[in-house]
Amino acid sequence: MEKLQQKIIEEGIALSDTVLKVDKFLNHQIDPQLMHEIGKEFVKRFENKKITKIVTLESSGIAPAVMAGLILDVPVVFARKKKSLTLKDGLLTSTVYSYTKQETNEISIAEKFLSEEDHVLIIDDFLANGQAALALIDIVEKTNAHVTGIGIVIEKAFQDGGDILRSKGYQIESLARIKSLENETIEFISEKEYAQ
Repeated sequence: MEKLQQKIIEEGIALSDTVLKVDKFLNHQIDPQLMHEIGKEFVKRFENKKITKIVTLESSGIAPAVMAGLILDVPVVFARKKKSLTLKDGLLTSTVYSYTKQETNEISIAEKFLSEEDHVLIIDDFLANGQAALALIDIVEKTNAHVTGIGIVIEKAFQDGGDILRSKGYQIESLARIKSLENETIEFISEKEYAQ
């Protein structure tokens, strides 16, 4: 997705060989027009799939997930990282390690929002080591719902998350695939490399 890649080049900052900061349009401040384009692209890439719900993780996955949900006219459910006074009973939980924050979180979704009839599209902001996606898959599968596919805004293809998820047979659609962040330079995987 050229528009997203251009935005990453213009406003993204490679903080290290493994960390990309995109707080100007995705992780802190949100560019609504870009999120709408991202939502449309996810819908296009999964157009032949049955989708009854979208599941994401708070908070950076919510904007692209809501845009896709709006276009598909399906509910969006987000896994919470923090405990809530109003959400205590009937929780499905899993654990996820955040590489950027260097911490493990328990995430949860109220089981009443997912059922075995659901066909779930998982959407998240980043794919690095695959821990967030695997935790969301774990929760979805606890309800016997079906994972239709996984939409990722930015994949750090030099880390193993994409390979892990693809080897399990999931359809992964990453809108921008980063080959390298070395020397504070953002390099994308070319279309030719992507096809291989």
